[in-house]
Amino acid sequence: MLNKVKASVSAAIKPLAASMVALGLSPNHVTMIGFLVSMVSAYAFFASNAVVGGLLLLLAGLFDILDGAVARISGRVTKWGGVLDSTLDRYSDIILISGIILGGLCDAFWGLLSIMGSVMVSYVRARGEVEGVKLSSVGLMERAERMVLIAISAIVGYTWAGIILLAILTNVTVCQRLIHVRSTLRGL
Repeated sequence: MLNKVKASVSAAIKPLAASMVALGLSPNHVTMIGFLVSMVSAYAFFASNAVVGGLLLLLAGLFDILDGAVARISGRVTKWGGVLDSTLDRYSDIILISGIILGGLCDAFWGLLSIMGSVMVSYVRARGEVEGVKLSSVGLMERAERMVLIAISAIVGYTWAGIILLAILTNVTVCQRLIHVRSTLRGL
């Protein structure tokens, strides 16, 4: 869903990404900074400060966009950078939602179900793409949508509701992606 606004966002952040390149930051540096901001966000959730956690999560999301822009501007797009980014995104997803659970901001059942759904959305995409099936923009809850949902629900004081919605919609997305993969591979 948010992939449709990606071009507009990319154009808007290009000057910031160029500034980071000028400062000598590599795409992997930006990835690591974003991951560290995610960890601080998770700690804020753990400390039951949902508003700060949500705001920091939006900031972490900005770095998640910037790392790719820095890579493209600097001509340093690498397979290793993609693997590092994806790996730290999974850790970030799990640690963030764990912070929400441990901070008592949601029911553990829904929190764990949202962790499973979030990880499986990414897993099905990776596994499907190994089989040659393009899955970008398939399903409701890609990573950007997941982070925005958590952040906004936290900022407005309904973290628990955001997590329930996340748990449901991520698992629906897994089903959407599996159906897409199955229909694409049928007969192969």
